[in-house]
Amino acid sequence: MRITKLRTTPVAVPFRTDEIWAFGRRRGQASVLLEMETDEGITGSGEAATYPSTDIVLAVFRSLEPLVIGSDPFRIEQLARRIDVVGTWHHVGYTSPAISAVEMACWDIVGKVAGQPLVNLFGGRFRDEVEYFYYVAKAEPQAVADEGRRAAEAGFSTCYVKVGADNPQTDVDRVAALRDGAGPHMKIRIDANEAWSPGAAVQMIRKLERYDLELVEQPVSGRNLSEMAYVRSRVDTPLLANEASWTRHHQLEVIRHGAADVVEVDNQMDGGLANLRRSAGMCETAGLPVIKHSLGELGVALAAATHALAATPNFRYANQAYGALLTDDIVKGFGGSIENYTNGCLKVPMGPGLGIELDRDKIEQYAKLYREEGDSFAFHDPDALRSSQALPKF
Repeated sequence: MRITKLRTTPVAVPFRTDEIWAFGRRRGQASVLLEMETDEGITGSGEAATYPSTDIVLAVFRSLEPLVIGSDPFRIEQLARRIDVVGTWHHVGYTSPAISAVEMACWDIVGKVAGQPLVNLFGGRFRDEVEYFYYVAKAEPQAVADEGRRAAEAGFSTCYVKVGADNPQTDVDRVAALRDGAGPHMKIRIDANEAWSPGAAVQMIRKLERYDLELVEQPVSGRNLSEMAYVRSRVDTPLLANEASWTRHHQLEVIRHGAADVVEVDNQMDGGLANLRRSAGMCETAGLPVIKHSLGELGVALAAATHALAATPNFRYANQAYGALLTDDIVKGFGGSIENYTNGCLKVPMGPGLGIELDRDKIEQYAKLYREEGDSFAFHDPDALRSSQALPKF
């Protein structure tokens, strides 16, 4: 079997409310759907988040064609090394979500030919369903409290909220409102996206710990692991590495520095599902649990990750997903909005390969939306394009 074509389709699916973080905003999820065709009529699906932009991801797909076309989709490790070494991504330090989408589509083809769901190819189900958090988009305190109640009513056990506001009191008010709305049993995870200096991080975390935090994600720069270790040694809440740990090479340094209690791993930033599982294994050896990070994804990428997470023991926390924000999806009956989650969990699809069915009408609908309004789905806030934002904020 040989790969004959990479067919890419950018799509844009709106959020219920804008996603806002310490230095940006976006109104929905833009992804590039990949359909990998073969000479035997088997097509594999993949998905790439448009990070840092759709144009860059599409350019990466074009650059990959000479390395991928004509290859055997069963030789996934061989193809991954060709992309890494011949394609020079080894020297970049990170990879593109486009590379992950190629690897994802290969796994889908292998599963379809074998007649097995991916989870079985990854060692079988360690768990039958995978837990995800409820994403509380940054908003005014009353709206945050309302979202906390919605999460609790939907059966989610973990809420995630952004902090790192220009005014520290805004963060305190937001987290207090979330605790009030979600109730005493909800786990609350906060993410500062590197917004704080070490001293400010210690001060802010201590203020917020009264609301019983589960984890604090990337409170300080991910580029200075000694700062993370400093903060970790001075607060009671466990620290979660994110910007510090997007590849397995960076994760190794987080482990060496004792910089975090939990490590986020990301197949879209580190070459694919095989590397995500390598990351998890490395962290397990170090005694650390892992969480899947998300750049935002629709049902194709979410299904792929669910297979990998279900087969890997140390994904013990609620993982990142966008179900609380998404209004729709491009696959049938999986992912999308929270109506497809049961108590915050998704069951592992048990059809061959990814086990999902693309919704052609939805793909056409959201491809059209991307063509007409794609710029407004980018990872930057149009209102902040002329600002001079700097991190840390204080």
